Amino acid sequence: MTRAQSNQARRLLCALQDHIRDILIAARAKHAAKFARVAAVTAADTIYYVDRLSEDAILAWFERRWPRAWPVEVVMEGLDDGHATFPKGTAIAKTRFKCILDPIDGTRGVMYDKRSAWILAGLAPQRGRRTNLTDITVAAMTEFPTAKHGFADQVSAVVGGGVIGERMDLARRTRARWRPRPSRAKNFEHGFASLARFFPEGKGLLGAIEEISGASLASSGKNGGQLVFDDQYISTGGQLFELIAGHDRMLGDLRPPAYAKLGLSSAALCCHPYDICTALIAREAGCLIEAPDGRPLCEPLDTTSCVTWMGYANATLARQVRPILRRLMAKYF
Repeated sequence: MTRAQSNQARRLLCALQDHIRDILIAARAKHAAKFARVAAVTAADTIYYVDRLSEDAILAWFERRWPRAWPVEVVMEGLDDGHATFPKGTAIAKTRFKCILDPIDGTRGVMYDKRSAWILAGLAPQRGRRTNLTDITVAAMTEFPTAKHGFADQVSAVVGGGVIGERMDLARRTRARWRPRPSRAKNFEHGFASLARFFPEGKGLLGAIEEISGASLASSGKNGGQLVFDDQYISTGGQLFELIAGHDRMLGDLRPPAYAKLGLSSAALCCHPYDICTALIAREAGCLIEAPDGRPLCEPLDTTSCVTWMGYANATLARQVRPILRRLMAKYF
């Protein structure tokens, strides 16, 4: 794909997400009380009423708007077998791209109007079952804000092209550019750094690991101790945005090995590839998104694989955490 084609694909994903956001905002005005109803329970996650709205909008949009010259496999929850192709009926082997989507990442927060959710999409050249997170070359993420917010952010990127950030004024329908700036802090003092422990399952083990790692980072502080703040944003896309925007210095998700250690069934409680399909945007902004051992994330673009990941605002912070994390992973997992 040429750079011009990549940027065309990026604009298409942004347009798709604008469309989904607007449909959800309109639906909330009429059906907000229904948003939290359970629509289905799958192997990957619980599907709520609000999720169904965005899924239907996506299928209709691809049918109308996606270029027929770029046959694509769409991967997301809620579809038969987890995928569909466009133009309809195209054999997967005949598609040129694989697009993995999370229609609403952060459903649990936004359906109670607590916190923004995010619409996520990543596009990769089609390599069949071998297509994985490292293959994504175009990504976009768009905010679905709470009812009282008048603005919605959108960030997007192509490989090697940096990040494009825009802020939409929802009332005036105007856009303004803004430049994402991940934190340049050299330590964690008076900053946010968290490990995901959203649900009761595994919270004790994950909390203990976070406490020990925080204490280790504090002991290296030049002031003899650090204040490190915690924030549990129940949205992987939202977590990535906090790194991209400079709000958080480190975030990570160790739930898969924690659940395995505790003998818990983890498929519906973990991060999946569609949740972290916009890691490219964070990397283009200057963040580091990787496996706990420092290797790239290479999980397949499906709806069921569990992803264990760490994210750092900059390389200096990553170098401080990696040896501590290595010791804790060896001890606990």
